[in-house]
Order: sequence, then structure tokens, then C-alpha cells
Amino acid sequence: MAAALQLWGAMRETDRNFGAVTVLVGEKTGKYPDGNSVLVRGRDATLLIDPSLSVAARAPELGRVDLIVQSHVHEDHVAGLFRFPDAAVHAHRLDLLGLLSLDGMMAIYGYTGSAGSALGEWLVANFSYRPRPDAQAYDDGAVFDLGGVTLRAVHLPGHTRGHCALLAEPPGVLFLGDIDLTGFGPYYGDAWSDLADFERSLARVRELPAEVWVSFHHAGVITERAEFLARLDRFAGRIAERERAMLAFLAEPRSLDEMVAHRFLYPPHAQMSFIDAAERRTISQHLDRLARAGQVVEHRAGVFSAGAHDEAR
Repeated sequence: MAAALQLWGAMRETDRNFGAVTVLVGEKTGKYPDGNSVLVRGRDATLLIDPSLSVAARAPELGRVDLIVQSHVHEDHVAGLFRFPDAAVHAHRLDLLGLLSLDGMMAIYGYTGSAGSALGEWLVANFSYRPRPDAQAYDDGAVFDLGGVTLRAVHLPGHTRGHCALLAEPPGVLFLGDIDLTGFGPYYGDAWSDLADFERSLARVRELPAEVWVSFHHAGVITERAEFLARLDRFAGRIAERERAMLAFLAEPRSLDEMVAHRFLYPPHAQMSFIDAAERRTISQHLDRLARAGQVVEHRAGVFSAGAHDEAR
């Protein structure tokens, strides 16, 4: 821990300050498993958004933190939470169960039985997951008044059911959570995820008033609206790219298992245990939509192809 604190002391110049708001930039601009957290200091209270792994290492230097607000509840966004046992913790009502217990966190991911047990052990070992039975719920539009600066929650579901953007006013800093503007694109592969919700959220976030945009991963801090919109368009465009790739793969009948093995979300070399489940949930949402649009037909249980075919009629 001492070595980590020394490292972060040397890297403080990477933090970005915008009046009452400080972006605590993570390693490699918040590349997973790290992230970019946000500290908001008001006249009456100090609030921390999404404490990351690197924030866990830096906790002593941050001083008193009165409130922690989660944009959503995933392992990398709560990794530093254990370092602030006296802070009041808040999460959107639909994600709150992930803070209350490890079983609740597994429900968000959609894992049960031995798979859930293994994932739970991984979260505890690598992200210091600790239940927070004291955590409180907030709803869309909730305002946290810190004295001279406020934080407002904007519900933007899709990544999780409770995913929110968080707007600090002044100075107009919008924390995007995991609308993270990465080349990977939107992630909607968990039980608590929804493709249609994510698309609606991507449309809504375009209209939110802000001067600065902060993503938890990779993109980090953006200070020009034109750049934000360009990055958002590329990020959102990954959804259509995946769909086109699926239709091309379905030029001949393929089973869902074949599609999962082919990969449309993760690169073929990625070998993490949860990937097949995430691919299956992602692909299934696209197949449902493509089938409703008449672009995909199911020949027999679990076997699909693009377009209409005699045997499917």
C-alpha cells in the first residue's frame, strides 16, 4: 500500500480540476480494471463518485469524504468503497441490491450456483467487495446539495437497470459512468442490461447540458462538445456494427452456440470465464430485435439465418 501511495503521489498532476470538481484520473486514463473517479467539494460536504481501485490506494490523501454516490453498481466502480466506512453511500434504487449483499451483486450480473460463487470470490479478492447494508437508494432527478455545488442524478439505464449520469453544477461537469466512449462500445451483456434501454440513454445523454464530460474508462476528460458528440457517435455506432456482423455470419444457418463461439462482443483471444454468458445475452437481444424486424428467421430451436427461407415459413 505504501508503494501504491508513493506512485499516486507522483502522478497527481494527471488529476483534472474544474472548480469544486476534481477528476481523479486512474491508471492508463482509467483502463479497466481501474477507472476515473470524481471528487466534488462543497462548502458543507465532500462527495465521491464511483471509488476506483486507484482511489483505494489514494484514500488517505483525499481527506474526509462525507458521501459516496454510485453511477451504478459494478465491481470496478465500488472497488475503493471499503476505504470509506463512515461515508453515507447512495446508489440508484434499481442497483441498490448490489451494494447490500454479494448475492445481490450476483443478481445484477445474472450468475447463480457455482458460477456465482466463483465470480463472488473473484470480486472479493480483486476488487475488495464488501457489502454495505447501510447504503441508501436514490431516484432519477435526485439532487445532492453540498453547499454551493450540487450533484444531480440522471437515470440512463441499459448498462445496468440503475445506471445514471451525474451532473455537478456548477461547473457543469457530467460524469458519464459506463457510457464510457471506448472503442469496445456499449456493454449490455449482464442480466441487469438492456439493449433498447441503452440506445434510449445514448439519445438522451446527447441533450444534457454540460461543459465537461468525464467517462469512467479510457476517454477520461473531454472539454469540447464537438469531441464529445463525435466520440458518442462512434461509441453508439458499435451497436449497428455488431448487428451487421451478425447478419453477415448468418448468411447460412447458425446455432446460437456457434454465434457465441464466434464472438461479436469480445475478441477471440479473450478467455475470461464470464465471456460466453455475456456474448449469449448480447447476441440474444440482437436476434430478438432482428427477428421482429424480419431480418432473421429461426429455422428450428436455436438455429438462425438472415432473411426469409422456405423451411422457416
